Amino acid sequence: MIDESNLQHLARLLRKRNANEVAITRVIGRAALLGHIGEYIASQIFYVDLGQSAVQPGIDGHFKSGPLAGQSVNIKMYSKREGKLDVYPEYLPDYYLVLTGPKYVARNSKGTARPWGINEVFLFEAKPLIERLRQRDVKLGIGTSVREEEWMAARIYPHTPDAPLVLTSTQRDSIRHFELSSR
Repeated sequence: MIDESNLQHLARLLRKRNANEVAITRVIGRAALLGHIGEYIASQIFYVDLGQSAVQPGIDGHFKSGPLAGQSVNIKMYSKREGKLDVYPEYLPDYYLVLTGPKYVARNSKGTARPWGINEVFLFEAKPLIERLRQRDVKLGIGTSVREEEWMAARIYPHTPDAPLVLTSTQRDSIRHFELSSR
């Protein structure tokens, strides 16, 4: 039996979502996909000059200023931090800049939402990371398994004493706009 009420409600919600996606596209200049949104946010907060093409393999842009000026970066945005990172050694940037939602706690995903937001930011120096992963015989590619200690060593937001990059108060404040309430 068709639940017409639920279908109508879902159709209304999708129309609202589509309107939001059009509005987001106007702001970021690219389709309102999680990766494109992450690239736009990172370009603004971390002063990244994004490449003209959104499909250039491995490198999304270059840092424009600060201690990483001129270095290439691949920007990732994940709705949850699940310990996985998409890496392509044949298209290696200088850095991976990863924006994530809250850390994922393994359980059944049925009925759980994956809202988009930023609770943590990580900066991995790509070549040393790839070398460590190869030493562990980790399969590289989509969903590469990265150990928790690697994530913690690369965390730049929230601040840790050994962070590989210290953010300005303006950068921290800008990230807070995107935090999800459940940490």
